[in-house]
Amino acid sequence: MAVADQVQALTFDVFGTVVDWRSGVEREAGETAKARGIELDVGAFAAQWRSLYDPAMEEVRAGRRPWTKLDDLHRESLDALVPKFGLESLSEDELQRLNTCWHRLDPWPDSVPGLTRLRAKYILVTLSNGNVRLMVDMAKRAGLPWDAVLGAEVTQRYKPLPEAYTMTAELLNVRPEQCMMVAAHPRDLDAAAAQGFRTAYIHRPYEYPRRPPNEVPPGRYDYTVNDMVELAAALGC
Repeated sequence: MAVADQVQALTFDVFGTVVDWRSGVEREAGETAKARGIELDVGAFAAQWRSLYDPAMEEVRAGRRPWTKLDDLHRESLDALVPKFGLESLSEDELQRLNTCWHRLDPWPDSVPGLTRLRAKYILVTLSNGNVRLMVDMAKRAGLPWDAVLGAEVTQRYKPLPEAYTMTAELLNVRPEQCMMVAAHPRDLDAAAAQGFRTAYIHRPYEYPRRPPNEVPPGRYDYTVNDMVELAAALGC
């Protein structure tokens, strides 16, 4: 039986895979700074904010701090960047608004049409480190047709911990091999594959320009595609 016919549910990484986080963060940071007359290198700001993402989650993954949702981790990271980027004049309301820019990210142009086609055949769920309200706000604004919002806040596990994947399969009442992880990040796909998930790599613009780009050799994943519409076609949707 073909892989596409064995799978019942597609689980999606969201930041970078379904939505363009960098452009959204840069846009809102730039607007906020401009309104206050602050000169801000939005590219450096977005990159540094994102660079604090994984270290913050690692404190939770490693058990060095109790469960903390991503919105709160983002705010702690933002507060750490305020003095570095000269943002001390921002009010609490402005900082809170900026912190929720992650709720208002734009989808890649192919995401909604591709997901719509995929949904005709598969269950579509988020398997993101984003918290539920973040994912819901993003989906409503961007028109992302999820069947369910799952992920870190539901499982109380941040990827790439094994339970983030296995508990998602359990919640969907399917076996791991009946799930396919869709992501633009090899680390995420490798962790999912280790738990028995099928995998689909979507090539996206690299999120960290100062690092080497992803290199994905042929055959490493079940599917390797350039966008969501191409994935839909590959899966017969």
